Order: sequence, then structure tokens, then C-alpha cells
Amino acid sequence: MGDFATFFFANAFWIWMGLAALLLGIEIATSTGWLLWPAGSSAAVAFFTFAPFPWPVDVLAFVILTVASTLLGRRYMPRTIPEGPDINDPHARIIGHVGVAASAIAGGHGRVLVDGKEWAAESEADLPTGTRVTVVSVLDGAHLKVKPA
Repeated sequence: MGDFATFFFANAFWIWMGLAALLLGIEIATSTGWLLWPAGSSAAVAFFTFAPFPWPVDVLAFVILTVASTLLGRRYMPRTIPEGPDINDPHARIIGHVGVAASAIAGGHGRVLVDGKEWAAESEADLPTGTRVTVVSVLDGAHLKVKPA
């Protein structure tokens, strides 16, 4: 125990910074939002080690800072869930866009041109070539359900 205590007290700053880096690395890998505050608290406590406080004060400061920063962070920086489709899903973003029937839609099936791309499409109504259409939904990834615009 004596060797560990000597090592810890000689390197307390780097141990707290290492813990901060570890917690931050896990936070980056998982994106939970829960480990950001303990990582920051650990980095702050690293600087407390330069003051002549006993180690239990450092641990208590870490606990208090972690709880306070987590509660304040959750209160004043709430997660916002964006409205609308996921910006990383190109198929979901196309919903609501207007295009034209690239070929006649007959029997519920045809092709449409939306945002410069041609898509297979389904419609409840038969539509002649050139009819303006609005995308209602994406079916099976590459098929659009459309209606007259």
C-alpha cells in the first residue's frame, strides 16, 4: 500500500487527468451525455491537487462537482430532439418534396423524378407523364408513394 500511496500522491494531477481522459473517451464512444460532466469534474479536481488538501477532500470535491454539474447540465442544457426526419436518412428527407411523373403512372405504378433522381413510384390515382407529384412516404427504401401536387 505504501508504494501505491507514494505513486498516487506524486502523480495525483496526472491520475485525475487520466480519469478525465478515460471518461471523456468513453463519452465520445457512446454519446450518452452522462459521462461528460464527470470527465469535466475530474479535470477540475486535477487542479485541486496543487493545493495542500488531503486526498479525501479531492474525492469529495469530485463527487460534489459531478453531481452539481450533472444536475445543472441536465437542467440548463436539455437534449433537443430535432423535429422532422433524420438528416442522415436521405430517403426520409425526400418526404414532402415535389417532383414530376417521369412516365405515366398506370395501375398504381410508374416512375417519378424528384430532386434530380428517378424513383419507382406508387400512386392511388393514374397520372400522365409530366404531372406534378408530392412524395407522401418512402416504401421499401427505393419506392416512393406519391400523390398529385
